[in-house]
Amino acid sequence: MSRIRGKNTKPELVLRKALWAVGLRYRLRSNLPGRPDIIFPGKKVAIFVDGCFWHQCPEHFQAPEHNAEFWANKIARNVERDRQVDRQLTAMGWHVQRIWEHEVRDSLDACVSLIRSLINETQT
Repeated sequence: MSRIRGKNTKPELVLRKALWAVGLRYRLRSNLPGRPDIIFPGKKVAIFVDGCFWHQCPEHFQAPEHNAEFWANKIARNVERDRQVDRQLTAMGWHVQRIWEHEVRDSLDACVSLIRSLINETQT
């Protein structure tokens, strides 16, 4: 697991490039809970690009057969941590959007439109 990338994954880079191309300017570094992948500080919008395996995507997650108990516990902790981070950020006044890696891969334009509309709807 030490080789698993925690930031700058391919789906994150693809989404960031698409956002930049349509003129949406974002920030990467933050001290916010959960360390969102992309933030729009002026609008208090936090974007997470979640991997289908690590965050238990309802469409694509397949539990490993080898060492099944370990993986079940690990993934369950990840999902619970995601929920906790969402609650913390919401309590701080942030709008949280989670996007699955397959959504970036399969419908990038829809992801960009979703983020753009969230930013436009958000009041600061």
